[in-house]
Amino acid sequence: MQYDPIKKTLGNFFNRSLFLRKVFYDLLDLLLLRAWHVHHHLRRIFASFPPDQPVKVLDAGSGFGQYSYNIMKKKPHWKLTGIEIKEEQVEDCNRFFTADGISNASFILADLTQFTEPDTYDLILSVDVMEHIEQDEKVFSNFHRSLKNQGQLVISTPSDQGGSDVNHHHETSFIEEHVRDGYGKEEITQKLINSGFNKVKVQYSYGFWGHISWLLSMKYPILMLGYSKLFFIILPFYYLVVYPFCLLFNYLDVHRQNKTGTGLLVIAQK
Repeated sequence: MQYDPIKKTLGNFFNRSLFLRKVFYDLLDLLLLRAWHVHHHLRRIFASFPPDQPVKVLDAGSGFGQYSYNIMKKKPHWKLTGIEIKEEQVEDCNRFFTADGISNASFILADLTQFTEPDTYDLILSVDVMEHIEQDEKVFSNFHRSLKNQGQLVISTPSDQGGSDVNHHHETSFIEEHVRDGYGKEEITQKLINSGFNKVKVQYSYGFWGHISWLLSMKYPILMLGYSKLFFIILPFYYLVVYPFCLLFNYLDVHRQNKTGTGLLVIAQK
């Protein structure tokens, strides 16, 4: 399944107005379990900084910009830079954030394997990015170089416990754009330590309840949309039925300690 064409179709629809773009961000935050996990941890990070401290954030692989938007709405005095390799998404984000009056965020076209700004950022966020990059250790080293001392890196990525919907060696990723099916906890920990990070914490996301939620809220709808765009008409009615269950399953996944899971949330400190 090629995920990018579906994302592009959704992006084109919701880019029609500021209102629709904000609705799109709200829908992503409600539907995507990884967004629940990321926002849950970001709230802890927000509380760790003094209220008036100027904080610099790098959204590494900013995509549609929904995480950047959430950060800037909660911390408008922070300064954020979004990095993205797709020019249309950079242009869309800069246009939207400017139109919404957000002056402390800017988005640039850059390759994370090449991008580095030594000792610049207090926080780097990378959500659903590393599974797309072959030269991951080079990127981890760039992240470490770009962080200030005591700066934090937050990564959300598939695990090797069924991430990308791959459960056996002979299977291929549900999402064809992925260059790896997922990381092992020890593997990504060692790679980050090799890149210079001295504190690394890795926890599973998308455990038993989270995986069911992902099937209902993401995989099945994407398969339907890949089959025919007519399913866009059916989707609102589909979500009316399944979303109350997904809401409960997402809550359970975030607030329970998952012994295993198809996703990883990684927190590393320089």
